[in-house]
Amino acid sequence: MPAHHAFWPKRLPHQLTAPQTSLWMNLQISALRFPSKEALVFMGQTWTYAQFMHQAESIASALRKIGVQKGDRVVLDMQNCPQLVITHFAILRLDAVVVPVNPMNRMEELKHYILDPDTKVAVTTADLASELAAASNALEKDQRLHHLLVTQFTDVFDPKGMGPDDLPNAWKDWLCTVHALPVLDGGQVHAWTEALQTAIDLGPVTAKPEDLAVLPYTSGTTGLPKGCMHTHGTIMHNAMASGIWAAGTPENKTLCVVPMFHITGMVSVMHSSIYIGATLVLMPRWDRDLAGRLISKWKITHWTNIPTMVIDLLGSPNMAQFDLSSLVNIGGGGAAMPEAVAQRLLDQFGLKYIEGYGLTETAAPSHTNPPDAPKKQCLGIPFMSVDARVVDPETLRELPQGESGEIVISGPQVFKGYWKRPEATASAFFERDGKSFFRSGDMGRIDEEGYFFMTDRLKRMINASGFKVWPAEVEALMFKHPAIQEACIISTKDAYRGESVKAVVVLRSTHKGQVSEQDIIDWCRETMAVYKVPRVVEFIDALPKSGSGKVMWRALQEAEMAKA
Repeated sequence: MPAHHAFWPKRLPHQLTAPQTSLWMNLQISALRFPSKEALVFMGQTWTYAQFMHQAESIASALRKIGVQKGDRVVLDMQNCPQLVITHFAILRLDAVVVPVNPMNRMEELKHYILDPDTKVAVTTADLASELAAASNALEKDQRLHHLLVTQFTDVFDPKGMGPDDLPNAWKDWLCTVHALPVLDGGQVHAWTEALQTAIDLGPVTAKPEDLAVLPYTSGTTGLPKGCMHTHGTIMHNAMASGIWAAGTPENKTLCVVPMFHITGMVSVMHSSIYIGATLVLMPRWDRDLAGRLISKWKITHWTNIPTMVIDLLGSPNMAQFDLSSLVNIGGGGAAMPEAVAQRLLDQFGLKYIEGYGLTETAAPSHTNPPDAPKKQCLGIPFMSVDARVVDPETLRELPQGESGEIVISGPQVFKGYWKRPEATASAFFERDGKSFFRSGDMGRIDEEGYFFMTDRLKRMINASGFKVWPAEVEALMFKHPAIQEACIISTKDAYRGESVKAVVVLRSTHKGQVSEQDIIDWCRETMAVYKVPRVVEFIDALPKSGSGKVMWRALQEAEMAKA
């Protein structure tokens, strides 16, 4: 028996048999069971499960009318809002494939999400629509989007009825402005309100567990982001397992502030909640006082987050006004929870912070801490149905307890490979004991009780408040700046975010003295998602290189760490 089974929740099995149905059926079943129950809450407005399903079928009808068929990839580019959840399930209703996109991405980045998945239809909010249209318009004629469905935030709530307790002042311009629809060269732009009036016969749902359902993108050490092929089956397992692990019931009230374009928010929060018929209280962005008020007002029971959110909430001068007594399950991942903060949660609120670990490739959790026996700053134990091991990254030989090696994962939630990247797929997997294991690229060790701990990374990656920043992707974007001859991205210590992005830059001789570090930072803000933007830029005369001409980024990284 594996050592960690001694700490396994006694009420739960080690393996799960997931339903063999489409993810759409999870919504349909919850709507049949709980038609008048609150499914979604946003800015004081509510949607019952019946209303949610009806609107998802209306949007599915509109998408079918403009040509979306089974297997087609549809870009979904939004912050957390009801339209994201409704559209996600509308795409699944058509047996099509959701391509979730980080709404912080800018035009240059967005081109890849149109080109790589061969997307012809995209759905977005009006504040982002011009950026997505510009990305499409910049492509060759036969590569562009054919249709863009656009929703205003005001399509789903009335700004006139909003007080400061419901709508933070800093969000008023963003959420309440009605934006003009962009021009899509060679294509059509459609309004959400009109799409909601569409009703046609959609036919039966035919997707099977092995059919592609979601194509989230993940970056890596080289090249552009790669699409992770997740099926109805891989997502279904963790949607079901996440709810069961957290003692989920239809009475759950879940605060959803982790982004649903990201695998954790999508699977462990959104899909899991819909599967059990829970209520999702949506936040489009983080605001500590609004989070405190929502937890208090809606009696939130479950909250998945990143540790910086908890730190921020506990630091609010209004903390005494918030009632957190309804919370029964709080946890997250992306970064380690500081021990002192976890202890304060336990001492003050009786809450054990449950840390977990997972990747886009593993549909979020591959590891999590047992709710009754969590360890601090620990990845946890292998999740339900998971076989996880530690191997030598060179020989793939399994290593004994206590030794550091690469974490490898086998389980029904593991993705089916990288979209159009057979070589990358082949190098990411290996066979052992009749099972296929995914190579995580993260280094870890197993303690004597079977808990996993992170020790290092094989992958060159920066973790800024739980957002993964891949240096190769940022460098590729920075090379577009006319003043930059070379750039190397490394991490720098950050007291709040844990790590931040630093750019070591060699300027072209023609631009030396004409461009400042702040100029580079400002340009990056216009070109890439804000979490990727270097917080620090350092100019040097030449980057260190190996005999083969490769940039010795590790030498720069070690020098930076020595300063800390």
